[in-house]
Amino acid sequence: MTDTGTLNLAWSQAMIYGFVTAGITEAVISPGSRSTPLALAMLRQPGLRCHVAIDERSAAFFGLGLAKTSRRPVLLLATSGTAPANWLPAVIEASLSGVPLILISADRPPELQDCGANQTVNQSGLFGSHVRASHMLGTPEPGFDPGYLGRLSAQACEQATWPHPGPVHINQPFREPLLPSSPLPANEPLKTICIAPPIPQPDPDAVSDLAQRIAGRPGIIVCGEMPLRDGQKEALVTLATRLGCPIFAEPLSGLRYGPHDRSQLCVRYNDWLANTDLASKYKPDWVIRFGAYPVTRNLQNLISTIAETHALVDPWPRWIDPAHKLTHLLRSEPDAVCKALIDHSLAPASEAWLSLFAKLEREAATDKKNSHIQILIDEMPNDTDLFIGNSMAIRQMDTHSGSAAKTLRVYANRGASGIDGNISTAAGIAASRGQAVALIGDLTCQHDIGGLALTQGFNIVIIVVNNGGGGIFDHLPQRDLPEFIQGWRTPQNLNFEHASTAFGLHYDSANSDDDFRQALRSALAAGGPHLIELRQC
Repeated sequence: MTDTGTLNLAWSQAMIYGFVTAGITEAVISPGSRSTPLALAMLRQPGLRCHVAIDERSAAFFGLGLAKTSRRPVLLLATSGTAPANWLPAVIEASLSGVPLILISADRPPELQDCGANQTVNQSGLFGSHVRASHMLGTPEPGFDPGYLGRLSAQACEQATWPHPGPVHINQPFREPLLPSSPLPANEPLKTICIAPPIPQPDPDAVSDLAQRIAGRPGIIVCGEMPLRDGQKEALVTLATRLGCPIFAEPLSGLRYGPHDRSQLCVRYNDWLANTDLASKYKPDWVIRFGAYPVTRNLQNLISTIAETHALVDPWPRWIDPAHKLTHLLRSEPDAVCKALIDHSLAPASEAWLSLFAKLEREAATDKKNSHIQILIDEMPNDTDLFIGNSMAIRQMDTHSGSAAKTLRVYANRGASGIDGNISTAAGIAASRGQAVALIGDLTCQHDIGGLALTQGFNIVIIVVNNGGGGIFDHLPQRDLPEFIQGWRTPQNLNFEHASTAFGLHYDSANSDDDFRQALRSALAAGGPHLIELRQC
């Protein structure tokens, strides 16, 4: 094999075939010239579903959405130059939220580096500490061993999924010509590598100590965003029942919706914590936290007061303790810790303890504010995915969404909590699951307006709450500044109907609860991409 173009494609086919053999099924391609061998290998690989996204920033968030649902790595491909740099916001989000991505950037060969060659930047270390690993490959070599590339692919997949899921970067330079001179035969079968990560079990002594500290004493369980495993909901509920304690369940915990026992859940805590000094009046002795740190300030403030016994259960090697109150850190899956604690003699707290929270929840359930959240929950079909934007949307969801027996999977980009890429992420979720609903703000929509291009062909309803700019700042100290409107509230003049038309989405507007319910019901029934503007200004 002497033809450079043929060598480039053979090398790329071996690499991509290795990823498919390792279990990858999705790729997001942003078109470019230098990446041609890899793009061709992806498009011609029957085991790979390829999505094409022009904007690399949107492409990366779209891949993030795909990977959020499957928990398996998704391939991203970009050409050389500034193209892969546009991945950075999604790379940061994936790193902080534990989502596996494999970033493949094409590059110029060594002889074109540092000499003023066009579209050439130093792509080494481009993503810094935000990737789990970085592989800077050389140009394809004649006589290469396809097994080497298969092993590299398997290694990258493991690095992206264990011990802490996240992005992995592979930089691949190519020399011209980029196209082969003749067709290539099919790949020779590769030996699959069975990768079996360990399942960490909680330390028995740490579990025993924790059990002694919490048994028979008033405490709370707090569940933030976390990947749900089979049996996890039931294990958490069983532990709470044995301890006679409430579970403060955030929307992203996966506990609010489904047919499991939800009788001990607290889901309206953001309302009553604002008016109840629970920490000083009722004094919980302990807290066990599962998953990410809470979204809302009221719950953050509550758990920051509990210092005597403050436990965190998290299998990933990250440190989630902004209040600096941890006394126990158990590196294990939540269901394993729950089962280990249940094996001990756990006396429940007094009946009055759990009754207190049930009373607070009943009183808060009469709140009728933010009724569009309840309409959204009521109208979504069973077994639906819901993506929630940041700023006001996630806080309103936390406060007002309640709980239901229907199965709803709730997602958000809470790793870095940015407003970038939200539409693209929701589109990726819709592409993976078949149907999704997204609730975002007007500034969030404008920030990722190009992401609307990725909704074509998918059943997705994007609800844009137009409250005239950055409504979150109405609740922050900046609201008292004379420059508040100009520098923080920043009302915009974007016409969402025109934007919907430009990108091929069906559009509807709603000025009342009845309008919104009808618009949402119609969009869900019709299928395809829809944008509903919910006007609140």
